[in-house]
Amino acid sequence: MDITTVVSIIAGILALFFGFIWEGGHPESLFEKTALLIVFGGTFAATAVSFPLSKLKMIPDALRHAFRKTEQDPYAMVDRIVDMATIARKEGVLALENMANELNDPFLRNGLLMVVDGTDPELTQQILELEIEGIERMREQQAKIFEAAGGFAPTMGIIGTVMGLIHVLSNLADPGSLGPSIAVAFTATLYGVASANLIYLPIASKIKTSNQEIVHMMELMLEGILALQAGENPQLIRKKLNSFMLLESENPRAKKVDVDAPKE
Repeated sequence: MDITTVVSIIAGILALFFGFIWEGGHPESLFEKTALLIVFGGTFAATAVSFPLSKLKMIPDALRHAFRKTEQDPYAMVDRIVDMATIARKEGVLALENMANELNDPFLRNGLLMVVDGTDPELTQQILELEIEGIERMREQQAKIFEAAGGFAPTMGIIGTVMGLIHVLSNLADPGSLGPSIAVAFTATLYGVASANLIYLPIASKIKTSNQEIVHMMELMLEGILALQAGENPQLIRKKLNSFMLLESENPRAKKVDVDAPKE
């Protein structure tokens, strides 16, 4: 689990809570069950209307990716692909079959197995690119669900506030209760704006960022697979794959190679 994401959300909520307390507010005034029902129930309903059930079923998977730490190291992946290329040049691509079956990453495993099976390079590239595109579109759809929730939540907060004010204005017989009643009404707006900017929209942003990292890694693996299939020099493969990494010269793990290195 990505502890940073969890801690950041909790820290944001606590910052609002303690900021309110330090201004002299009473903690119990921030908890209003009616406002909770209107804002969160209304946001869920509006989001559910906006997407088909098949898309809504992706929410648990989206949350797992949003709160899961990305453990893939692109430089470690480059090292692995270069090692495979070295073995393939010495023993042939068939020697990679056992290595492919032991890989945890299904994308890299399937790509290597296509190489071992002698699949046409253009077909290999086409299949893997379609898989990358499919993953990218799925993650974009997941992010859109939370972006939609982030758009509906403030509106639901305003609706809850208006409903509360209607109730207040219908009971003007007790002027002394107007202040507390209005404060309760505006709690709904607080819930809507806070949930949108501390939960829904940040999660959507996190999914997008994670998607970029995943696609970047898959593109790196695709280039490595195609280079391996073409029988390129392992050191030239390393140089090509290192070009995918930003600030390559500043990373101590990026290994410098001679682009004119002779083929083995």
